Amino acid sequence: MSERNDLPSNWGRWGADDELGTLNLITDEVRERAAREVRTGRSVSLAVPIQPAPVLSGPFPPRTAEESPVQQMMLYTGSPAIAYADALTVTNHHTLSTHLDALAHIPQDGQVYPGRPANESVTMGGVVHGSTTAFAAGIVTRGILLDFAADGPVPGDRALTAQDLEAAEERFTVHVEPGDALVARFGWVRTRYRGNPMPGMTLDAARWMHERGVSLYAGDLSDAYPPVSSPPAMHGVALPRLGMPLIDAVDADELASVCAELGRYSFLFVAAPPRILGLTGVPVNPVAVF
Repeated sequence: MSERNDLPSNWGRWGADDELGTLNLITDEVRERAAREVRTGRSVSLAVPIQPAPVLSGPFPPRTAEESPVQQMMLYTGSPAIAYADALTVTNHHTLSTHLDALAHIPQDGQVYPGRPANESVTMGGVVHGSTTAFAAGIVTRGILLDFAADGPVPGDRALTAQDLEAAEERFTVHVEPGDALVARFGWVRTRYRGNPMPGMTLDAARWMHERGVSLYAGDLSDAYPPVSSPPAMHGVALPRLGMPLIDAVDADELASVCAELGRYSFLFVAAPPRILGLTGVPVNPVAVF
């Protein structure tokens, strides 16, 4: 059996027309269990703050990882004015933008989850299968933080395995169950994507997430750089093969501090992106509620 055929997959598991992927694992019972995590009402954002760049002529895509993913054009600035308004140009898949990847974002062998032809799913008029339309109801489930950076940032030459994930569970007295959202902290929120080697997840870790029934992955990093596998574990397997939505560019530093203070690493996880249909991804502000 080839390595590619041995990769985990959910193609066909929920039908040929499925667009929810592992979000199917978030049942009413899972949401009810998640709601019981709220005891104090304290909340923490996992999003990186964005300072928009002013547009004085015309919009243009960011050219470096340091440029703002949001450009702002003021529409009404005269005086007197009844109201002020602006228009935004947003680059969704950007290293400084906390965003939710739709399942059509990454094709594999000319197909997107769950085996639909990519050229029929993603068109010049937008995404017709596997798009942000699937996120219209928002995502509400239990979240689990695995803080791999509790003793300092994960070294750039490390790639995490299933054993690392289970060791973190034991250390923080949590257990990932079907339907949970997994939040991973590598400690790289301010230093990632600067041309240096970065840690990430291995295929072994992706298989573990599949076996545990993780519904969504959110992290300050996901795939190692340089890649430690082909295809990469999260964007090459978890997203297109498992149908697992990914939240990229998360800032989990404050979350880690609150979890350590409260002595608990599970919480209500809420992600309610703008209800914009037919996109490959969308900015999102994930929130953990204790």
